Amino acid sequence: MGMGFRGTVTDAPDFDASADAETLYNAMKGIGSDKEAILDLVTGRSNAQRQEIVQAYKSSYGKDLIDDLKYELTGNFERLIVSLMRPQAYHDAKEIHDAIKGAGTDEKCLIEVLASRNNQQIHDLVEAYTDAYGSDIEEDVTGETSGHFKKMLVVLLQGTRDEPGVVHADLIEEDAQVLFAAGEEQWGTEESIFIMLLGNRSFNHLQMVFDKYQEIAEKSIEDSIKSELSGDFERLMLAVVQCIRSVPMYFAKRLYKSMKGLGTQDNTLIRIMICRSEIDMLDIRECFRMCYEKSLYNMIKEDTSGDYKRTLLALCGGDDDLAGEFFPEAAQLAYKMWETSAMTKVQLRPTIRPASDFDPADDAQNLRKAMKGFGTDEDVIIDIVANRSNEQRQEIRQAFKSILGRDLMKDLKSELSKNLERLIIGLMLTPAEFDAKMMRKAMEGAGTDEHALIEILVTRSNEEIHAMNAAYQDGYKKSMEEAIQSDTSGRFSQILTSLVQGAREQGPADWDRALVDAQELADACNEDSDDMEIKFMSILCTRSFPHLRRVFQEFVRCSNKDIEQIIKKEMSGDVKQAMYGIVRSVKNQPNYIAERLYKAMKCIGTDDRALIRIMVSRSEVDLFNIRKEFKETHDCSLHEFIQVETMVGDTSGDYRKTLLMLCGGQD
Repeated sequence: MGMGFRGTVTDAPDFDASADAETLYNAMKGIGSDKEAILDLVTGRSNAQRQEIVQAYKSSYGKDLIDDLKYELTGNFERLIVSLMRPQAYHDAKEIHDAIKGAGTDEKCLIEVLASRNNQQIHDLVEAYTDAYGSDIEEDVTGETSGHFKKMLVVLLQGTRDEPGVVHADLIEEDAQVLFAAGEEQWGTEESIFIMLLGNRSFNHLQMVFDKYQEIAEKSIEDSIKSELSGDFERLMLAVVQCIRSVPMYFAKRLYKSMKGLGTQDNTLIRIMICRSEIDMLDIRECFRMCYEKSLYNMIKEDTSGDYKRTLLALCGGDDDLAGEFFPEAAQLAYKMWETSAMTKVQLRPTIRPASDFDPADDAQNLRKAMKGFGTDEDVIIDIVANRSNEQRQEIRQAFKSILGRDLMKDLKSELSKNLERLIIGLMLTPAEFDAKMMRKAMEGAGTDEHALIEILVTRSNEEIHAMNAAYQDGYKKSMEEAIQSDTSGRFSQILTSLVQGAREQGPADWDRALVDAQELADACNEDSDDMEIKFMSILCTRSFPHLRRVFQEFVRCSNKDIEQIIKKEMSGDVKQAMYGIVRSVKNQPNYIAERLYKAMKCIGTDDRALIRIMVSRSEVDLFNIRKEFKETHDCSLHEFIQVETMVGDTSGDYRKTLLMLCGGQD
């Protein structure tokens, strides 16, 4: 990516292996060890220098330095320091060996290492493996894997990809067409073509092929892989594609997942921080800053502790939350990301569809039976409500009244309680009534839930906002606009007022106007914060989403910064959150909502209101897409996450069961 050296760890000047060996020996002498001295020395030397220290230690003391370190240190700190002392190829070899020889195969480790290493690194790894374990890496890997996944790993283990810079100009179009035909046009994907092309062509060549593919298919190669392939093979091919697009970006995402899944995956964190510290850690930090709300430095700082943390931070180098503009390469990546977002046609998929053989009278009778007399049959209620579309639920409400002369909502409220009641009632309301109620809940009582207000207003269409306004007026006898204005203040109140009009422009991007808008936003960044906020609001709250994608793409070119960066850096409080919500929605709305779900479950005590709000309101819109984004960002399916995070306080399990029915598959 960058020109010149992009690592954070370099050769120490005035290096003296014997003196270093002595320092380490003294640090481990006696009772307890001087961990600070050990970590300072080890992270202050390059891997090549560390090998000389190992040799000098043996010459001076007749002992094995790695054995001594293992004996003196413990836990993640020990794993990290010992791994730093191994030659990189031997560390890779050990990771692969552990991944296939442990209890159960660690496919994610195989994927990460083999998808990201260049030819030379692969050859060194193959040699180191044989040297260390006396067996053939290819045989060991194929013994533990199967199918297309196995074939692709074998291809990668050959290390025979065209070298960087080798581009077959005459084959670009043809390769793209072949991939398109293999994935899209025939029934059943021709996986061998994906394997052959993605495993052998150079990165530069494939980058051009992917651009061509996007033109032909009107969607990214990633989207095709996600819809055509599955399981470990899908994961591997996505990793290969991400590495082809940008190795540093791939590692930035892996690092984020290692800290933001269910618990920290220290293996992954250690492996990446070590392996990239002498290659491209600066680029990885830059990509991290572009994609996430925090710098890599700050995330490691919050997520780890003690000497382990200090060592990781030394490998990371500086804190980028203090930095300003992009490196040119990162700006190009940001530009490309917006361009892809602008060109991609996303097909939204629900998880709840109308039930076939639907009989509202029958459902109404069964619901009444489930609630009559002592005790309530929750299973019947859940089964009916979660397996019908919202339109069908409205027919059931009507039938309940027509046939039984009773109000279904009142009956449900008196029979159910807590989260299950909130969830079932939420599903029974019309989308407009439900949105209005959620807006009301976010504003009533002591505090205002600003995040909820933002999330609802930035993700709804004009039509949905108009319907919500009408339902609010109808249900609470005052306009939603008045409610917002009496509950919020200042610029934030103005932004919400603008959004609640439901007057956002519709339609495609206007290129010429997008250039003007982008330049105005770039100029506004140099004005005082008041003027800047007003200018941002006038464009971000009014233009259509397709238009804003082009504006944000051109903004990178005008300012050499990414719009998200600017908002995080220059704005604060609720205004920042609102602007950020708009940008994230424009970029990739299912991904923005997936993040909101993650936050709802990851705070101290689950934010059940947010969880219910999202699961109910998206189940018939795009919950399938949200699930896919969740899995990709957190390396853990939404299904699994809900299961783990709603254990507490849900004694009967009915609430969780209903959420999982709405969620659909396990991915």
